[in-house]
Amino acid sequence: LLTTAMASLAIAPFTAANGPIDGKLYGKINVSVVNSDSGSTDTWKLNSNASRIGLKGSSQISEGLSVFYKTEFEVDVDGDGDVFKQRNIYAGIKGQYGSLLAGKNDTPTKQAQKKIDLFNDSVGDIKKTFAGENRMSNIIAYTTPKYGNFSASYAVMPSEADDGGLADSKSYSVNYKKDGLYVAVAADSNVKDADILRIVSQYKLDAWKLGFMYQENDTTNESGYFTSAAYKSDNITYKAQYGNNENDTDGSDKTTLSLGADFKLAKNTKSFVFFTDNESSSSTKTFGLGLEHKF
Repeated sequence: LLTTAMASLAIAPFTAANGPIDGKLYGKINVSVVNSDSGSTDTWKLNSNASRIGLKGSSQISEGLSVFYKTEFEVDVDGDGDVFKQRNIYAGIKGQYGSLLAGKNDTPTKQAQKKIDLFNDSVGDIKKTFAGENRMSNIIAYTTPKYGNFSASYAVMPSEADDGGLADSKSYSVNYKKDGLYVAVAADSNVKDADILRIVSQYKLDAWKLGFMYQENDTTNESGYFTSAAYKSDNITYKAQYGNNENDTDGSDKTTLSLGADFKLAKNTKSFVFFTDNESSSSTKTFGLGLEHKF
């Protein structure tokens, strides 16, 4: 009886509609076995691809006004690093005039990328080739409500240094979404010492999902493009993406090419296979097999 009572008390906060924890526990485990060949080295690894656990939810404060929160941690499944690593953690308030949050979160420029990166969190992740995929501490972000098919986000990141300002670093985006078309224009100003302009487009048509991004980095004098395509057939999704980022000063460039497929095993479970070729001063070719389960 005591054990049952303790279990009931432990579960109650997660399930209570207006209890001390009125949110949802969620997460995913994503692991892959990969072989990487750089020409000089050939390595086998087990990777934990940003596996995570989190708690998120919202509570109504008054009519048309609510508070929301998220606490999310990366979980090191393969045991090669710290067990937990902070991801997005914030609290905010939302009403008819939009939402305002504070904490640690992805910048509007990173969020504008949406999901054109089909190999996110793997060795083919877009962040391996392009700057701008930033999760920032001390972020204060405002997002407008939707005006027709448009919305916008603006975020500042105080430096917390002596004589620093509220908007020492800032990031913003304007987004358009209608039917299967998504377009965004985003920019970073002094975010991790970089000034970035990013233009993103995604289009969904039947079984196809197509993505494109153009980006300029004034700080490093780099510019480049990224494109992706996915096709879903029954329980299989075929994926491909390519990106090129060139230094406009010396002509050097970085490229990424990824090909793969996801195999849906259940509603929240999939297996996957991929090949990635990342090139900069050298080329690294990676082949991998993996499994992902969400809860």
